[in-house]
Amino acid sequence: MAKYRFSRVRYIAYTAVFAALSAVLMSLSFSVPFMPSFIKLDFSEVPALIASFSMGPVSGVLVCLIKNLINVTMTTTAGAGELSNFILGVLFVVPAGLIYKFKRTRIGALIGSVVGAVIMGLMSLLTNYYIAYPVYENFMPIEAILSMYQAIFSDVATLWDCLLIFNMPYTIFKGLLCAVITFLIYKPISVLMKTIDSRLRVRKYDKLMEKRAKENGEQTTPSDGNPEAGASDPRNDRTQSGV
Repeated sequence: MAKYRFSRVRYIAYTAVFAALSAVLMSLSFSVPFMPSFIKLDFSEVPALIASFSMGPVSGVLVCLIKNLINVTMTTTAGAGELSNFILGVLFVVPAGLIYKFKRTRIGALIGSVVGAVIMGLMSLLTNYYIAYPVYENFMPIEAILSMYQAIFSDVATLWDCLLIFNMPYTIFKGLLCAVITFLIYKPISVLMKTIDSRLRVRKYDKLMEKRAKENGEQTTPSDGNPEAGASDPRNDRTQSGV
């Protein structure tokens, strides 16, 4: 099925809205019992995933970028946590959005979400080991970090053990959880977005027809959301589809 194409203005507006929601959700993070207390769970990837499905992967990337640019102003990790979050978010929403772009069905969205979550989990090993944790060590000795993991599972001995046993499965779980939430709320949000966009198009079309009628000295009536097909209808090249 063809992808619904939002106008450029609405594309920017919706991306900004999703980015703001994502930033708020990122700030509402909380600890989980099966992870060290400094690792938080949040659902900020949900708006990014919705943006990636509804408007394409680029929109999802922009949501991840803006979200982290907002939160880096309140960082406690010298920006390393936000950089890692941005990279992992992109690795999650881009594969999901690309797969859905070529297979616009619920199965396509599901496959894309699972692939994105797995890629995000695997790459979290590298981003944590080479970006996040070296910065964390400036605030907390590596021995103290390891002891927080060992309090949960005593057999971990190195940072790689911690990342493999804790962080990677946790990151995959987080991605899948965000995907489940997205599946539950995507349809009504998508319908609402398209409805608002279509009504704005109709209003723009009515104003265009009214202007032309005045120029020609004619009378016109509102299109009632259903203008006759023709080259002058600005919505002729727009099609709709849904997950």
